[in-house]
Amino acid sequence: MNFLAHLLLAGPPNASKYADWLLGQFIADSVPGRQFERYPPAVQVGIKAHRAIDTFTDQHSVVRRATARLRAAGYGKYAGVVADVFFDHFLARDFARFSPEPLASFTRRVYAQLASREPEFPAPVQRFFPYLVQHDWLGNYADISGIVQALTGLSRRASPGSNMETAGVELRRQYAAYEADFQEFFPQLVAYAATLLRPVG
Repeated sequence: MNFLAHLLLAGPPNASKYADWLLGQFIADSVPGRQFERYPPAVQVGIKAHRAIDTFTDQHSVVRRATARLRAAGYGKYAGVVADVFFDHFLARDFARFSPEPLASFTRRVYAQLASREPEFPAPVQRFFPYLVQHDWLGNYADISGIVQALTGLSRRASPGSNMETAGVELRRQYAAYEADFQEFFPQLVAYAATLLRPVG
């Protein structure tokens, strides 16, 4: 669910295959199994990079520390989803630290680039993409209210008792702890993600 992180890590915008990598990163969660092979090779690179980033994230000791805290707070199997959204909040808040492009400019550009590839979206992505743009999900992650809105929306599609709609309370309660997790983890993720695109230049 950490759309902002995946889109930021899609590669440098001036790279020749960037538009394909961006598309792959964005749609990856809705492309099951080996169905990624239906896409052009450069889009496949983006999908594979997304999956590798997810694996790196899920296995990282700092992320496991954050998800353990969230499980203890009652978020069970959704602790990883909540952690992803929390980390997107800190990324949006401190975006200038990780990107020379201001967040507002980045989101406008990315929305436009993705819209130009909308016919290639899997059906689930086609359904939610207009809402993402209309409500500026990526830009709104910078405010806790935006995170609450995102998590409330996710809770409606989750199993009963996910408690994700209450996660804003947990973020406020232990804000410094989750911020420290993000600050320790994200630079390592940036360095790792950069290695995923080197083979295709």
